[in-house]
Amino acid sequence: MVRYRRLMGDNEMFVEGGIDTDRQRYPHCIVWTPLPLISWFFPLIGHTGICTADGVIHDFAGPYTVTVDNMAFGTPTKYWQLDPSKAKDMEWDAAVLAASQEYRGRMHNLFCDNCHSHVARALNLMNYDGKSNWNMFHIGVYLLLRSKFTGLGGVLRTYLPFLIIVAVILIVGILVG
Repeated sequence: MVRYRRLMGDNEMFVEGGIDTDRQRYPHCIVWTPLPLISWFFPLIGHTGICTADGVIHDFAGPYTVTVDNMAFGTPTKYWQLDPSKAKDMEWDAAVLAASQEYRGRMHNLFCDNCHSHVARALNLMNYDGKSNWNMFHIGVYLLLRSKFTGLGGVLRTYLPFLIIVAVILIVGILVG
């Protein structure tokens, strides 16, 4: 049953337990946001986090740092909502918290042990969907294929810098050529 409630002093209604992009709440989701400069040239590469049942984002932001409720590179532009009933070995929130605690003790490595690895670790701890071999590659591919944009702003933040760079290159190429 979906329940609605009014926040004190706020005229907006929201679905309790649902996606709330205004308040950055993404229950049982993996979220994605572009990385400055890198995503401008390669818009499929970005930063990920995993959210608790109440939608709070946990992301491996750098060496020995997991941020909570303050995603390192800005608000999410895409999300992939997962089914918490597919968590087999550990309760959803317990797995997210255990992975976050583990990654607070790890050095960040852009290519080998990064935010995607943190998300994969949480999914492996809970044995999500009967799989215990989640990795960076799986997270990236599933986000590419199954995620939804948070809205038009999410689409623009993801692709506009890349399109501007391509347009500049094309214009310069036409003018020079």
